Amino acid sequence: MLNWNQIDTVFLDMDGTLLDLHFDNHFWLEHVPRRYAEKHGLSHAAAQEALAPRYHKVVGTMEWYCVDYWTRELGLDIARLKEEVEHLIAVHPHVTDFLAALRGSRRIVLVTNAHHKSLALKMRKTRLDGYFDAVICAHDIGVPKEHGGFWGRLQSVENYDPHATLLVDDSLPVLRSAQDYGIAHLLAVHRPDTQLPAKDVAEFGAIHDFLEIIPR
Repeated sequence: MLNWNQIDTVFLDMDGTLLDLHFDNHFWLEHVPRRYAEKHGLSHAAAQEALAPRYHKVVGTMEWYCVDYWTRELGLDIARLKEEVEHLIAVHPHVTDFLAALRGSRRIVLVTNAHHKSLALKMRKTRLDGYFDAVICAHDIGVPKEHGGFWGRLQSVENYDPHATLLVDDSLPVLRSAQDYGIAHLLAVHRPDTQLPAKDVAEFGAIHDFLEIIPR
């Protein structure tokens, strides 16, 4: 699937790629509506219905990924609410084996849209941060990864050769924006959320498990 001789840098997404997206889906679709319902005296279903258009309005923008934005917007302490369900944060199978196998031979960079507060919680829970040569948040770049200008702006903080770079990400819009920039090696993820069926990965090659691409 990959010619590792052609790859010097590995960019890895966090949510849905290294970590099970079930945490995030449960948080936004179940837990936040539950706390929002309690605050406003609504049924759970009514809260879900009220929140859905507010989510949809900002999908794909920096606000969608911003803990502080949602804390202001919903009047809920989003960072604290994430801690209430942190037991659901889980690393996908063989991620640590993959990271350990790459260590020292390739530059390994976590490139995430996640807000710093979410990132801190997940790294504290999973202890994955020690495997990365760098951790880059889109909030520091100023645009999300699916934005056309992200990968060029990234060069200012992480100089890389697109032709010798692998990106593994569960988001098709992100993979397409990276492809448009010229990143040569791209992989999607079949099951970002282990509680859901495999997703359509469209035109991209994809993995079920990181064991499939560990360098031999």
